Amino acid sequence: MSIADAAVHAWRSQLWWLRRLVMIPVYLFLFCVVLFFLVRAIPGDPVTNATGGQNITQEQYARMQEAMGLGGSLWDQLLAYLGRLVTGDLGTSFSTGALVSDDLARVIPGTVQNALLAAVGIVLLGVAAGTIVLWRPSSVAGRVVTFVARAAGAVPDFVLGIFGILVFFVILRVAPAPIGLFDVVLLPPPTITGFSLIDSALAGRWDVWLSIVNHLWLPTLTLVLAYGPMLLKVLLPGLTESAEAAPTKFAVATGQHPAAVIWSVWRRAAPAALAMFGTLFGFLLGGAVIIEQLFALQGSAQYAVNAVKRSDYAALQGILLAIALISLLVFLAVDIVTGILDPRRRTVVTN
Repeated sequence: MSIADAAVHAWRSQLWWLRRLVMIPVYLFLFCVVLFFLVRAIPGDPVTNATGGQNITQEQYARMQEAMGLGGSLWDQLLAYLGRLVTGDLGTSFSTGALVSDDLARVIPGTVQNALLAAVGIVLLGVAAGTIVLWRPSSVAGRVVTFVARAAGAVPDFVLGIFGILVFFVILRVAPAPIGLFDVVLLPPPTITGFSLIDSALAGRWDVWLSIVNHLWLPTLTLVLAYGPMLLKVLLPGLTESAEAAPTKFAVATGQHPAAVIWSVWRRAAPAALAMFGTLFGFLLGGAVIIEQLFALQGSAQYAVNAVKRSDYAALQGILLAIALISLLVFLAVDIVTGILDPRRRTVVTN
């Protein structure tokens, strides 16, 4: 094979994930167009909300409307909105008076942090539950895990959150009051990355770091218990099927090391669970927003609620676009990992 042929082959062998990467801007464009019209369907006049109902002249109303990007026809507004997006301009929030991009840099990391902590907890739950079902499927623990997986989604996250507050804060007193991310007597850490756990560690504020961990364990547990069983519902049947498949029996019969057999079982069962995990992360972002409201945590929940209440189009479009982008990047990562584990799921012909 010549060098040119090798280069072409190497390029084609990567098309399966490059095509997905290229499609992300296309998906975002379609999302922005749909989002633009949906946001404008929200009842209420943004200019009236911005003035607080005060009497203003027609000239003042027109100037405010123009400043908020609401001048001209709906199509003019759409073209202007898309034009600003190309330059990275998300507009200015009239609720906060700041650039939406600056607001997002302040509120999004908190929500992503909460979702990531729950995602790690769900992965650990999946590994533990899968190991139990593989080794002791008929044990009490194995039956409990199977029952929990079958009951996936039966209890909403906010119900579990309220129940957790009643049990662990009101009755047992082992959880702090759900009134913030850390104790009110502590000074907040400096903002470096926006992720409070990382910032407090980088600043050496271990008192704040421990307080954050103490305030986050119950919200994280709530998300894990609310959404973790949805992953188990896909993972456990896959593990059972993989364990009973012919390749596993052949590996056992030929005396392969138990660790190699277990890895083979997990590798063949993982792709379906990974696909589910990608979808689940979107649910975690939405669930994190609800939990933030319930536990008064820092994040995008209050920002999004205020944007809806005040018909703050720029803020609402910005935060929904940011969440859509994060979800698409997670889906891309999941597709890449799935393609690495199981090359048959690469949909692009490479030869």
